[in-house]
Amino acid sequence: MAHPKTKISRARRDKRRTHKKLTLSAVVTCPACGEPKQPHYACLSCGTYNKRTVLRVKNG
Repeated sequence: MAHPKTKISRARRDKRRTHKKLTLSAVVTCPACGEPKQPHYACLSCGTYNKRTVLRVKNG
C-alpha cells in the first residue's frame, strides 16, 4: 500500500482544500419561528431543535 515519504504540513494540506470553502452552506427555515438557520443546528432566534426547546434565548 502506498504511503507518503514525508509529512504534509497543515498549511500545505489546507491550501489544497481551499476550493471547497467557496461554496455557501445550506440554509433552511425553522419550522417553529420561520427564521433562516443551518440544517441540523439549533435555531438561534427561538432555541428549538427537532421540535424541542434546547436553548434559552433572551427575547428582545
